[in-house]
Amino acid sequence: MTDTYNASHITVLEGLRPVRERPAMYIGSTEARGLHHLIYEVVDNAVDEALAGFCDLILVTINRDGSVTVEDNGRGIPVDIMPHYGKSALEIVLTVLHAGGKFDKNTYQVSGGLHGVGVSVVNALAAWFDATVFRDGNIYRMGFRQGLVAKPLVGRPESEQEMVLRYEERYGISPGRPLDYERLQGTRITFQPDRTIFETVEFDYDMLEHRLRELAYLNSGLTINLRDERTGDSATFCFEGGIKEFVTRIGEGKEKLHADVIYFQRSDPESLVEVDVALQYNDSYSEMVYTYVNSVNTREGGTHLEGFRSAITRAINSAARRNNLLKSTDAQIRGEDAREGLAAVVSTRVAEPQFEGQTKTRLGNSNVRGIVDSLVYSSLIEYFEEHPRTLQVIVDKAMAAARAREAARKARELARRKSTLEAIGLPGKLADCQERDPAKSELYIVEGDSAGGSAKQGRDRKFQAILPLRGKILNVEKASEHRILKNAEIQALVSAIGTGIGDNFDIERARYHRVILMTDADVDGAHIRTLLLTFFYRYMTELVKSGYIYIAQPPLYRVAKGRQERYAYREEEMRDIVEEWGEKGVAIQRYKGLGEMNADQLWNTTMDPENRVLKQVLIEDAVYANEIFEKLMGESVDARRDFIRRHAKEVINLDV
Repeated sequence: MTDTYNASHITVLEGLRPVRERPAMYIGSTEARGLHHLIYEVVDNAVDEALAGFCDLILVTINRDGSVTVEDNGRGIPVDIMPHYGKSALEIVLTVLHAGGKFDKNTYQVSGGLHGVGVSVVNALAAWFDATVFRDGNIYRMGFRQGLVAKPLVGRPESEQEMVLRYEERYGISPGRPLDYERLQGTRITFQPDRTIFETVEFDYDMLEHRLRELAYLNSGLTINLRDERTGDSATFCFEGGIKEFVTRIGEGKEKLHADVIYFQRSDPESLVEVDVALQYNDSYSEMVYTYVNSVNTREGGTHLEGFRSAITRAINSAARRNNLLKSTDAQIRGEDAREGLAAVVSTRVAEPQFEGQTKTRLGNSNVRGIVDSLVYSSLIEYFEEHPRTLQVIVDKAMAAARAREAARKARELARRKSTLEAIGLPGKLADCQERDPAKSELYIVEGDSAGGSAKQGRDRKFQAILPLRGKILNVEKASEHRILKNAEIQALVSAIGTGIGDNFDIERARYHRVILMTDADVDGAHIRTLLLTFFYRYMTELVKSGYIYIAQPPLYRVAKGRQERYAYREEEMRDIVEEWGEKGVAIQRYKGLGEMNADQLWNTTMDPENRVLKQVLIEDAVYANEIFEKLMGESVDARRDFIRRHAKEVINLDV
């Protein structure tokens, strides 16, 4: 450290170097989330071509070597020279931040890739990156290494044989004559993520499959093909019904309250805002509303969601009063009651969306709130006038939700009166920590009294609290809130964490910023962990979104030889240790439960911040998360059976 500070200490990172120096600023993280974001950036560019009306096919291939190819049949990135730079437009787009056609509204009226940094960021974070452009019967190629030009742009006429082969690969049929050059145009990007940047470079087929299916729903008529050459898995998505089919999928496994999906598309000519809405009510207790702007998943919501929610509540109340469905003139259906059991997709197109951050999780345009509110309200009023029976079942559902909410409120009040929380401030079974700063405090939720005893003895009581749970908590996927609040273990959870749930939830009251699930490494432990995650996802979603929920990773094996002792978290790791030490004199202990570990062992392997491994639970995709919880914990046995069949081979350790 020097005492002087002058101009010589200022560093200017040119080109794409800032991206490689601080990748998380551009793609969110260098974990699996950021890795898959690379593909989404390239695909979003192709979707922008589809939104502009120039693309109806996207091909995504995970290659055998782990690289990815994304190809579209759009216009192809321009390759002519930009006079001011003396370089091709292709090179500028791929090597300069904030360069692209998204800033010219004559080129793209609406766009998800608004910031213009997407594909250049992918180039910067790739070990190698190859671009191929097909335009006007010519083929152009250019190669990069870590964002730097490795193979200059080269172009040549494409032979008819090459074009016929490519046409067959794209469409699965031979082309007619003369060749349709427009359907042969497009861009092909192939890249290999840089292992020195990312913690993992293994792409997850299921995650990609879900996101690409989602994009196909949002862009009716667009065909997206996904192929995994590592496993042979493949899928093709094309939905002429668009988001109507999307809502049907969201509501799978639940009983529909009305047969038809309510659908309407409206636009505001002055602001050029378009709203595409599909919704349907079912018999569940949760709200499932997913919002998008220019096909970008705004999982944090924003002004379009606020406008939609306001319109739903106003329209139901207004139509109910007109039809005398409310018991008194001053009766009012509250927003949360109007949305219980609602499955909906709100897809908006905005000419100049103001996203919060490069990862685009929340829409900030203030004018969109009122526009969406007005368009949705008028459309719903018109629909309810033509479908009074549907209005009746929706009002009945909302009134039932109101009664359940009131019952839940009374249950909360009763629980507060009976709880020791009033007397000593904590659930009786909680062994609290000394630290009072939530940011420095941890709560371990432990399965059973035996493991709870070891955890209490082994913990650092300065900052680690222990809450043992007895047995399995209620499956909240199949229960109403007032029934949930009667469950003693859930009462203890809510009291210990301190945030409350439902209407009373306030993340500022959280007593711990790390809530760690520590269960046995067997089937029962996995089930308890899933039940807990379902509760947090449904009733304390903000804890998950804020990154407060973690899963502890206790070891599966203790391997000892003489005075040597090592722990293995996977069977393969145990075998490697045994092979390293030789077989003679090696003792292997398989931990089936946390209670089998003494306090020191539990601390050293699972609770010591210097040694432990924690998995942070995040919601990368709310739709995907909802589907998983519905399949695992919902009413549909067939959906659960299909999920188990598909993923059974992925189970590493199974105790029956």
